[in-house]
Amino acid sequence: MKVAQHCSLLLFTNSLLLLIFSGLGVHSLSYDYSATTECIAEPHRAQYGGGIIVNPGFDDNIEGWRVFGKGTIDERISNEGNRFIVARNRTHPLDSFSQKVQLQKGMLYTFSGWFQVSEGSEIVLVIFKTSGSEVIRGGHVIAKHGCWSLLKGGIVANISSHAEILFESKNSKVEIWADSISLQLFSETQWRQHQDENIERVRKSKVRLQVTDINESALEGAKVFINQTKASFPFGCGINDHILTSKEYQKWFVSRFKYATFTNQMKWYYTEKERGVENYTIADAMLKFTKDNDISVRGHNILWDNPRQQPEWVKTLSPEELKEAAAKRVESVVSRYRGELIAWDVMNENLHFHFYEDKLGKNASEEYYAKAYHLDPNTTMFLNEFNTLEYSNDSHSSPQNYLKKLEQILSFPGTSGISAAIGLQGHFGPDPPNMPYIRSALELLSTAGVPIWLTEVSVSPHQNQAHYLELILREAYSHASVEGIILFSGPATAGFNETTLVDENFQNTDAGDVVDNLIRDWEILPPKAIADNTGFVEISLPHGDYDVTVTHPLTNSSKTLKLSVGKSFPQETIQVKFHT
Repeated sequence: MKVAQHCSLLLFTNSLLLLIFSGLGVHSLSYDYSATTECIAEPHRAQYGGGIIVNPGFDDNIEGWRVFGKGTIDERISNEGNRFIVARNRTHPLDSFSQKVQLQKGMLYTFSGWFQVSEGSEIVLVIFKTSGSEVIRGGHVIAKHGCWSLLKGGIVANISSHAEILFESKNSKVEIWADSISLQLFSETQWRQHQDENIERVRKSKVRLQVTDINESALEGAKVFINQTKASFPFGCGINDHILTSKEYQKWFVSRFKYATFTNQMKWYYTEKERGVENYTIADAMLKFTKDNDISVRGHNILWDNPRQQPEWVKTLSPEELKEAAAKRVESVVSRYRGELIAWDVMNENLHFHFYEDKLGKNASEEYYAKAYHLDPNTTMFLNEFNTLEYSNDSHSSPQNYLKKLEQILSFPGTSGISAAIGLQGHFGPDPPNMPYIRSALELLSTAGVPIWLTEVSVSPHQNQAHYLELILREAYSHASVEGIILFSGPATAGFNETTLVDENFQNTDAGDVVDNLIRDWEILPPKAIADNTGFVEISLPHGDYDVTVTHPLTNSSKTLKLSVGKSFPQETIQVKFHT
């Protein structure tokens, strides 16, 4: 029988969130954060009871399911009595089982299911084929023989349409096995409310004060004023060398951000355009500007695996010459900025490209991670990649392949003790972002137990650009494992044409309004609080550093406390005692 489905403590402490929306005909949004990379002997029950899927656990044989393409489908029963569906005699990657559902425009659909293959291991994709023959890939999993693996993903319905859910494995020689299939719909309002609930839980902590006099009598009416001196969540923006000469750019940036990434100015093709002639003048000047303004910087990047993004002179080097030049580059840039940065993107876009591996051997990237780590051991080393969140059809950088590459880095000799992190670029196109897929990808990546950052967020120009940007940023901020966000956007005068936040006159665009409003929302504080008749004050504060001033209700004398509020903030009451 199927294992009872459970909900991870990453999302819930004691109970499920319950959201009830009348008239929508949907279940409560109790999204399960128990994504796993492990395969298990028997699958869990279908999430949401299967949602809108008919016969999700195959308790009624294969009722509601039909053959897609060629081949045959049937039900099997495991030794433990669990029933599941099998697609066999396949001759084409899309030969599988399918079920038709009705999609509603604007609704978000979360998918989950447990999969096996009859031998070896293969990628299995969930496909949504609409009545207009549009094919949407909603996620994939590396399914193995001998145990069940969880596929989580989903889609956003752009139109109201019938859709057929089917499954793909490029190796048509294997059977596809599936069980506990679920498809559940949510409105954007529900999705947003869940984000807000999660933000309250993962980004804030309750601070409880009791104000008394010298005799420990409650001081009812004591006023508490709160001033945040530093926000703890890194929310920053890319900058380029225009900031060195534009006072308006400087003023705009410093008033908003305390974290930055140089878009190009630390890259190899920028600092060594001619072989042996290094020039860090611009990068040094930009780093001085950020230091002077208390801005933390991510190092971007040490090496780039894309063959087109090498210095021109590097492209013609022999393997021996490349090995020597690359080692010199790593030594030069990492040693120069050792201890001055909060992160390094070590081998950029290492899942899509393999310039160094092709020329220097399959472990070239891992060797550079080890080298960078030993040169700068206290700085976090990122694997920085695109399309892991943005595009569900890109198997190169799928969450599963990302975790596989990360494990290769962490298990390589010389990386023991490395502070590693997941960097997700987040360059989204003009289409609506697939929020269910983004959430499922973050869930799966969080199983690595290392920090996740969105490192280069942008959204292509579109009439709904600002709205899409807000959806993406809120989703990332609401996830407990995301520990930082960097936008790759900025002023039009600095050449940020993909996602422009301010125009030539430094007036906000719609996207700029979104960013400013989120900064305010995420740092919003009550102007003051007043002690009740027991002297107690309870305030929910965003994580960060604070000056908290308490004033006596009669004498107006005051006391100021410095508090650092974070995930592990103490639950006990803070006593504030006046002696006069």
